[in-house]
Amino acid sequence: MATEIPLYREPVETVPTDPIDRVIRYHVQTKHHFNRYARALGYLDWANQPDPFRRFEGAPLISLPLLTPEEDPVSPPYDAIYQPGTVPCQPVTVRTLSRFFEFALALSAWKKAGESEWPLRSNPSSGNLHPTEGYVVMPQIEGLDLNPGLYHYAPKEHGLELRAEFPAEQLARLLAPFPSGAFLFGLTSVHWREAWKYGERAFRYCNHDVGHAIGSARFAAATLGWNMVLLDGVEQDTVALLLGPDRAGDFAEVEPEHPDCLAVVWPLGNVRGEALGVRGNEEVKGKELGVRGVKNEIPLFLDPAMVKELAAGPWHGKANRLSGEHGVHWDIIDEVAEASWKVQPQQLIVSLRGSQAQETPHPLPLTPHQFSAGQIIRQRRSAVSFDGKTSISSATFFRMMERVMPRADRAQLERPMPWDIWSHEPAIHLLIFVHRVDGLTPGLYFLARDPKKLACIQESMNPELSWTPAPGCPEDLPLYWLLEGDAKKLAIQVSCHQDIAGDSAFSFGMMAEFEKRLREGGAWWYPRLFWESGLLGQVLYLEAEVAGIRATGIGCFFDDPVHEIVAVKGLSFQSLYHFTIGGPVEDGRLMTLPPYRARKA
Repeated sequence: MATEIPLYREPVETVPTDPIDRVIRYHVQTKHHFNRYARALGYLDWANQPDPFRRFEGAPLISLPLLTPEEDPVSPPYDAIYQPGTVPCQPVTVRTLSRFFEFALALSAWKKAGESEWPLRSNPSSGNLHPTEGYVVMPQIEGLDLNPGLYHYAPKEHGLELRAEFPAEQLARLLAPFPSGAFLFGLTSVHWREAWKYGERAFRYCNHDVGHAIGSARFAAATLGWNMVLLDGVEQDTVALLLGPDRAGDFAEVEPEHPDCLAVVWPLGNVRGEALGVRGNEEVKGKELGVRGVKNEIPLFLDPAMVKELAAGPWHGKANRLSGEHGVHWDIIDEVAEASWKVQPQQLIVSLRGSQAQETPHPLPLTPHQFSAGQIIRQRRSAVSFDGKTSISSATFFRMMERVMPRADRAQLERPMPWDIWSHEPAIHLLIFVHRVDGLTPGLYFLARDPKKLACIQESMNPELSWTPAPGCPEDLPLYWLLEGDAKKLAIQVSCHQDIAGDSAFSFGMMAEFEKRLREGGAWWYPRLFWESGLLGQVLYLEAEVAGIRATGIGCFFDDPVHEIVAVKGLSFQSLYHFTIGGPVEDGRLMTLPPYRARKA
């Protein structure tokens, strides 16, 4: 009797149902390894390169004025935006909105090589693909000649597209809990723009870019004397309702937008009250705050019923198609987007005190300069190559490290800008490869951005690491030397063999508190880890420009080999984003052209 030989079948992977396990599965699956990279198309399908500009056909476009640097509102000195109370508070007008978007999301230049031209923007983006779209919800404000409603920012035109008209009284009720003159700022992502080039890893990069855009908007607001906080108690269904990406008819047969976040922006001069702190899960409704007229504390959430009422009104415009065809659809991105969807609102409250009275948290000396914040923002570029010889002073290096310290022991609005936007404890720490910093021995260093977590960090890594305070380091800066030696080759190797990681003055990996943060906070924390990374990177982009050097983010790195450098245990920490700062090498073949040369002011 013949023996039946069973047919071979590939083992069937059990897909987890718990959202936290699903996002962890995505993260592990999209790691780069020495012997293989995360899945991508393998080539660039130039015929279907996405249009970098989303427009809504049929939506009225309101052009914002093009302002020269000398026109009001004039940008303050760069250092002034870090010193609360020194920047005059501007009213919300069409001109100040124009300046806000110029510094947050606008074009900063065009580059030209031969017959090819491509735009650069104030907010950096992975591969210059710009998946992030910006929106504002504007109420009726005295002196602002805009109808109340939802507007989409069109960066190529530097204008606002009216997506929905909201009744002034209904919108006023929604915004009643916030200081007078407040408006909402929102971000969405077009995942396809990144997936076209980067495949399944694109969800990571889209959220890096959200973090950069949060940062660029916060810096833009600071130049106008405005404050800004994330409304991170809002669930994503409400974000989608208010910003419109859930409107299937408006996105029929085109690339969808993923609702990311909302923030409230307000002129600092309109804040009253003395209380401090943030608290959560209070039984306080936004409309009740509005009835009471309380302005010494504001909610970090919106009333879903009010948003639903607003969204029921008339809308304008249909989204344009960005690519002719999509050869590959990355289902894994849809899966992680669904798993990390924030489904439960949080009734978070932030209390206010005129934050102008905060002490400056960065007293380190630096060579005096006359850079305006606007000049630094306009000139920011992502370096493409470093010279391998430029060094920086330890004072400059320490200043940069001070800038990324969120001072988590303070109440939210007492934290240094831009960390006052962020209501959470910091989850990102820096594993630093020091190459050329005068006064510091080359080697491996670590910055614990939340000092009270130092013991936990040390327990999660190689017990033989030194953890010696960096020489000459300010006493309140938790920067530690781990290993001595030339780390240039190692930095290049783990950063996908990219020379920019070793030719710089220093580079670093952003190490996130990972599994515990997800287990305790929820799957929706996964994107926020990347947002915090992007926000941190935005700070250092500008700091590099001030120091006369340049920075660039590195999204391609070998995940687990990075962890092995310090023997990270399990998924306790994960490297989410790499960054490198040094002396740039400019490409003389490229021409730089003005951002809006085709449009008259």
